[in-house]
Amino acid sequence: MSARILTVDDSASIRLTTRVALSNAGYAVSEAVNGQEGMDKAQAEQFDLIVTDLNMPIMDGLTMIESLRKIPSQTGIPIIFLTTESDADLKARAKAAGATGWLTKPFDPENLVKIVKKVLGR
Repeated sequence: MSARILTVDDSASIRLTTRVALSNAGYAVSEAVNGQEGMDKAQAEQFDLIVTDLNMPIMDGLTMIESLRKIPSQTGIPIIFLTTESDADLKARAKAAGATGWLTKPFDPENLVKIVKKVLGR
């Protein structure tokens, strides 16, 4: 069974690029357009990994991670930030909140797949 990945990003083009790259690598991909929708989907379904943007309307990625990490069933799910931000303090906050990794946009889809494989071990 392929790993299930939730991508959370308000940009349709980023969601498309991410979905194509991960689907072509054999992963099952679901999408959300903001942190609140990501939270709702993460609680309704079981995912092996979440890839999220930081800056989004309604709920940003950092708030989503902090909220997810308070839910026992979500504490061990790896979360990768995929964002235009590269500030060291922000990276430290994301890591403290429970982010597993960080990839800066624009990104190479092959590099995303490589990171996902490394994080998932498959």
